[in-house]
Amino acid sequence: MSFLFDGSVGLSLLAIVVVALLLALSFEVVNGFHDTANAVATVIYTHSLTPTQAVVWSGLWNFLGVVSSTGAVAYAIVALLPVDLILHVGSSAGLAMVFSLLLSAIVWNLGTWYLGLPASSSHTLIGSIVGVGLANSAMHGQSFGDGVNWGKLQETMVALITSPLIGFVGAALLLWLARALIRNPALYRAPDGPKPPPPWIRGLLVLTCTGVSFAHGSNDGQKGIGLIMLVLIGLLPAIFALHLDVDRAQLLGIADASRAAQPIFENGAGAARVDNADDADRLIEQFLTSGRLEPATMASLAFVNRRIAEVVGEHSSVSELGRAARSRLRRDVYMVGSGIDKIANVGAIAGAEATTLQRLRGGLRSLTEYIPLWVKFAVALALGIGTMVGWKRIVVTLGEKIGKSHLTYAQGASAELVTMSTIGLADVVGLPVSTTHILASGIAGAMFANRSGLQAGTLRNIVLAWVLTLPACVLLGSLLFAASLFAVLELAG
Repeated sequence: MSFLFDGSVGLSLLAIVVVALLLALSFEVVNGFHDTANAVATVIYTHSLTPTQAVVWSGLWNFLGVVSSTGAVAYAIVALLPVDLILHVGSSAGLAMVFSLLLSAIVWNLGTWYLGLPASSSHTLIGSIVGVGLANSAMHGQSFGDGVNWGKLQETMVALITSPLIGFVGAALLLWLARALIRNPALYRAPDGPKPPPPWIRGLLVLTCTGVSFAHGSNDGQKGIGLIMLVLIGLLPAIFALHLDVDRAQLLGIADASRAAQPIFENGAGAARVDNADDADRLIEQFLTSGRLEPATMASLAFVNRRIAEVVGEHSSVSELGRAARSRLRRDVYMVGSGIDKIANVGAIAGAEATTLQRLRGGLRSLTEYIPLWVKFAVALALGIGTMVGWKRIVVTLGEKIGKSHLTYAQGASAELVTMSTIGLADVVGLPVSTTHILASGIAGAMFANRSGLQAGTLRNIVLAWVLTLPACVLLGSLLFAASLFAVLELAG
């Protein structure tokens, strides 16, 4: 595979970059079919906005949500990937990982969209990641599941499972509270034909649509951002492996934090010593996969951390580093940063020492966890296009097929207020959640609270799609990873 990266075949590299970026953006377009369409369902079915007005307005606020996002969710998704594939993302296996993730997520999302089922793009992507991890561990003779970051996966799955329950219960409670406090009967009636609701109700529904659209962009949009950054880091490391805009003062701050943390690693190592990069890399990778902290692990972290302090302390800017040096520094930063996170998770360090390590962790993030503005713009545009092209199938399911009666103004507002709040909270803590699951559950909860009745057939199909998404995408991800790796190796050979 090296012939693609040595500069001798620039057109081959360019073609791979373009195809990978188009696939990543296609995932976001399909994400728009599913998830962004949820935001416009209530304003369309209450006639607060016309479909054209709704998708344009929602697209605008999705765009603003993506552009203002922090990147925490994007890198939380990246953290789910197998450690060895992240460290070698530009290798044959790394490229196979990226392509298989994108293809499996797109295939499943398109299938459920065609059937009008509001399945979760988050579940789709995470199932694909697990499938890649399992296939990677099997193909390299590792123990079953060694290629999966189970700790991070558990944290993510808890958020994905509990958020629909919050949507259902929260929307039901909010509707009951509204009935107790707001006596205006117009709020609890179904729309009167195509006639728009009263201005104040219309304003409330447009506001909730705006909030869900913005929150969706700031959370779901980051999944595509994370995938695009993987592509760019792996294929164009000279430009994207590290944040080139980090200035001299920041580099000196990182060097100081690294030196302050060095005694912590050395004390944890005790008598253990690691004197070469290969051993250090191997031992840290084992720790990140297994979670077993040993003196040799701390010795390895000390070895790599010392190298980070030397490199960043000797240069005025990242751009001074050559391509190989940038790739090596990114690898070192990832291992030490992830090592600190894992140490914190197992509770091995506390008090002032933990504070010192977290200071270093924050500095290291500034080197690697960044998002170019054009990536945000591209993802936001893809989400908007997806909403405008494919919104109708999912909107019809949410508006007509969950409850046995037409969606009322209060039901729509309750579901969207809870959805907006839940996604916003998840974005703050850096956890990916499903807009689809939260809003569909919120509508069901509002229908239940209003005693409107629920359509058992539709709910059964939706739940079935939710239950099948993870195992189906695990299987798809595994098979496509194996096929993609074979294809990449054939291309290289």
